[in-house]
Order: sequence, then C-alpha cells, then structure tokens
Amino acid sequence: MFGLVDGNNFYVSCERVFQPRLDGRPVVVLSNNDGNVVSRSPEAKQLGIAMGAPYFEVRQLLRQHQGHALSSNYALYGDMSRRVMARLADQVPAVEVYSIDEAFLDLHGLTTFCGTLDVRAQRIRRDVLACTGIPTCVGMAPTKTLAKAANRLAKKYPELHGILRLDTNSRRERALRALPAADVWGIGRQCAHLLTAHGIRTAWELAGVSEAWARKHLGGVVGWRLIQELRGQPCQGLQPSEDGTLARQSISCSRSFGQRLTAFDDLWGAVTTYLSRAAEKLRAQGDQAHILTVFISQDRYDTCLPPPYTRSTTLTLPSGPTSNTLQLLAYARHLLERLYEPGRQYVKAGVVLDGLEPPGRGQQLSLFAPPAGAVLPAPDAGRAQQLMRSLDALNRQFGRGTVRPAATAVSGDQPAPWLGKAQHRSQAYTTRFDDLMIIL
Repeated sequence: MFGLVDGNNFYVSCERVFQPRLDGRPVVVLSNNDGNVVSRSPEAKQLGIAMGAPYFEVRQLLRQHQGHALSSNYALYGDMSRRVMARLADQVPAVEVYSIDEAFLDLHGLTTFCGTLDVRAQRIRRDVLACTGIPTCVGMAPTKTLAKAANRLAKKYPELHGILRLDTNSRRERALRALPAADVWGIGRQCAHLLTAHGIRTAWELAGVSEAWARKHLGGVVGWRLIQELRGQPCQGLQPSEDGTLARQSISCSRSFGQRLTAFDDLWGAVTTYLSRAAEKLRAQGDQAHILTVFISQDRYDTCLPPPYTRSTTLTLPSGPTSNTLQLLAYARHLLERLYEPGRQYVKAGVVLDGLEPPGRGQQLSLFAPPAGAVLPAPDAGRAQQLMRSLDALNRQFGRGTVRPAATAVSGDQPAPWLGKAQHRSQAYTTRFDDLMIIL
C-alpha cells in the first residue's frame, strides 16, 4: 500500500502557524511579483476566488470580507516543508518527497505492527499537526495513482475526516466514479479535452478503456500504465525525492521584475543574480554545465508591442563544462549584449544551464587553448574551484548573497530595480534571527 500526504492549502497554512489572527478569514498567497493567487484558504475558496486569479481582480472582494493577501515567502514555506517531511520520515519505512507539500509513503507491512492503516494515517496527521501546525490529508491505495485520487477526495469531503483508503474493488469503484477524469494524476489539460470529446468524464470510465485505446490516445506505454494503476495494478514504486537531493538534468532561474527595465546595467544585474543562484545549485549537486541559455522578455500583454516578446540565445561553452560563477558570467555578458536592444522595456529575464555532468566524466576537451589576450582567458582550475568552495561556504554560514558579484550591488539604500514586488510578505520566522517571534 502507498500513502499520499498533502498539506492542506500549504502556503496559507504556513502563514497561519505564525499568524493565528488569519484563522477563519479569507486568505490568499500571491505569486512572485504579487501577480496571481497561488494558494487559497477554504474561506477564500467559498468566496469564489479561483486559483491563478489576478490579484487586482480579487483585491476588493477580499477587502469586503476582511480578508488578507500575502506575498510569497518561500524561505518560510521551504523550511516548514522540511519539518513536515522529517515528521513523515519518522513514521514510515520510506518517503518520496514529491513536491513542497506532498509526499508518497511506503505503507507496506505496517498493519502487522501498527494496527489498521486508518489508525496509522490519523496518527500521522495528528503528529504532523502537533509538531508543525500544518493540517494534512492522507490517501491510501495499492498504487500511487489511486493514492493521489484518494487524497484528492479526502480533501474534498469533510465527512472522511482527512483520510481515505481504497483497498477493495468496491471502494475503488465508488471513488473513481466520484472523481472527474480530468483530476486523475497524469491527465493534463489537452488530454482532458480529448477524454471529454470521447465521452469519458469520470476516472471510472477512464479505467475501463482498452489497452489499444490507451496506447493510441494517452501516450503509448505511459498511458497504459496509468490505466493499470487506476485498476489497482502497481506500475511504479517510490522514486528519488524532489527535495533538493535529486540531481536535475537542467537548472534554471528566472523572475519577473517589479518594474520595467530599460537600462542594460539593470538587466545585467538581474541576469547576474539569477545565474549566480543557478551556479550555486549546480555546484550543490556536484555537476558542471556544457550549455548556457540567457533570455529576456517584454510584456506580452502590451498591445503596442509586436512579437516576439521573448528573445533568447544559447551557447555551448567553448572551454568545456564549468560550474564557476565568474566564468559563466563572462559568457552570459556576451549573450546578453546580443539580445539587448536600447529603448525597449523588459519585464523578465532568466538563465538555463543544460548538459549537466559530474566533473571528469569523459568531458570533451578544447582543441585550441584561448589565445593570449582573449576576452575570456582560461582560469586556473585549482584556484577557481577553491574560490567557489569558499564563496559557497561563506554564503552558507552568513546567509545567501553575503558574498556576490559586484554587478548585483546597487547604490544607496534603494532595493535592486529588478526585485519583484512583495508588499505583503510575512517574516522569515524560522530562518532569520531578526525575524524570530518575541513573546512578552
């Protein structure tokens, strides 16, 4: 049996742990730049506020009902997620951290020592709530797809008291008949439209399609495995976790700006900030990158601007793979100079690192060494690695961004012009000494 634990309205729940005044009120958490709604309390859902709704459209509705809108506080949410996952790891043999607020549990064999699975699931919920303040729901089933479905229904129906177990054919049929096919894990928007066009509206009807139909319309063997999982036949076990320990095949970092930028130096400061963060992640997983992509975007909703709204350029690093921030920045500067057009207003920028591999694994060496006086001379590998290790160590000890490239610095006390809006951000209660709660 697998379990799927999901934090209820996770971002909002994290905020409520440290702000009890928000309990019982409509609360939404906004995306980067305070643009759209990304988390809603049950009270906000009752007001009809949709996921992804632009904040300016719901601002007045929240005011009318004494609601609150909060900027995203990812430092807080990430730390609270780690605390939740640590509690789950103490309760079961194995955990797959699927996202910041979800985790699959290995429940095989627990009934021998811990009583019924329903009792165990309620114990897990009580433990997480008592130790972190985060309410959860638990879905249990013989497959991960069914566990996902059970969790969704457990959140939807209060009479289930936060848990649902689909361990018999009758329970599975009843649950799948109540679940829309579009809500099945792995069914995307386009696939949902296709299912509707073929008259398949519930997960139970989807589970009844033939192997030939599934392979033809649902992506070949992947689609057929999904159908088998809906029928209670497990096709996948626990996977490496999405908790920062899983080595990624590419690393990206991008943000929307808090204001439109026209000056090259401001754009360069933004790209430097994002590339520094991406390179830090790259070194953390012990890899180097072969390929660097830089992109900058204009406002696609500005009717006066002709497309394309986003311009990008990609470079295969001529000196071989690297994780050195300074070397990557030298290449990124040349890429940005190609993309930048004076007089244009930009609203977003980002970088992508691809072709990741560990150092020393069959790397392609350059046939020609950089000539004397080249713009980008070859760095001393040993000293460069030591510099990056020292940089990362200082930032770990004293906080991210303590030591950073000069291009990210701004004069005076003004915030960097590329920083997004976060007018309603709460304190980093668990990760900054200055933000610790003081109880008098």
